[in-house]
Amino acid sequence: MRVLVAGAAGAIGRRLIPRLVAAGHQVAATTRTAAKVEQLRKLGAEPLVVDGLDAAAVTGAVAQARPDAIVHQMTALAGKPDLRRFDRWFATTNELRTKGTDILLAAARDAGVARLVAQSYTGWTNPSTGGPVKTEEDRLEPHPPRMQRESLAAIRHLEQVVPAAPVEGIVLRYGNFYGPGASESLVELIRKRRMPVIGDGAGVWSWIHLDDAAAATVAALERGERGVYNITDDDPAAVNTWLPYLAQVVGAKPPLRVPAWLGRPMAGAVTVRWMTQARGSSNQKAKRELDWQPTWPSWREGFRDGLDEHPVRA
Repeated sequence: MRVLVAGAAGAIGRRLIPRLVAAGHQVAATTRTAAKVEQLRKLGAEPLVVDGLDAAAVTGAVAQARPDAIVHQMTALAGKPDLRRFDRWFATTNELRTKGTDILLAAARDAGVARLVAQSYTGWTNPSTGGPVKTEEDRLEPHPPRMQRESLAAIRHLEQVVPAAPVEGIVLRYGNFYGPGASESLVELIRKRRMPVIGDGAGVWSWIHLDDAAAATVAALERGERGVYNITDDDPAAVNTWLPYLAQVVGAKPPLRVPAWLGRPMAGAVTVRWMTQARGSSNQKAKRELDWQPTWPSWREGFRDGLDEHPVRA
């Protein structure tokens, strides 16, 4: 296929392009930054400089690329994470998930594109009640914290319009990314003992290595059907399990323990909720329907051997 990867210069796009090329696809790739053009070309893609919120530019790029399929990976997180002002930190990404998605779908329709695969997320978006692991059939969190309402609304919009579009619309809910280009800031916080276990640390997280996310994206592009898929590893785990393990793997001291009442003024309500009430996600549908298996079935092996480009067993 001719594949257009929109937002290709991000952490997952850089892992995805070589896999698409290796699978025999012709790849065009967009970036907002001219400085990243040569990087995309070296990965094997035909680069295009496009602002994903510029309707005329996106329409022109899709017409120029003439793709059979589009992969929507457009996000825009800049600066340090700001969980206290979550919606402000995600403001441009939220716009790319709403207006940007609508623009891309319209351009795909006009160009006769057959399939569109779009990035979504699973984690804090899961309902914080009921069992510890959710499937695609579970609704999104109905009562998000105030500072995450706009971000959840943007995800909800994307997950509604993509499967309903005239193209074969597929949504991939990626778990929490780790691997080269995705987990360095987390490891730095842990080494500085600035990421404590808050409260009981019973919140369940689902992880996915960037390479496994890229492989699942290729599988969805080639074999997926209209709908939503969770793209996570096989091992949802509580913060009080994975965080001390990751600290050990990277040679850091054990994380501090902070009661929830103290964690709220220190880290904010979003962090406390995520560490104490989060629910993980099942990958069974993706494994069954996409004929996909994660290379790193558990974060245990992934944290130990997959954080770096040239991993050394701890």
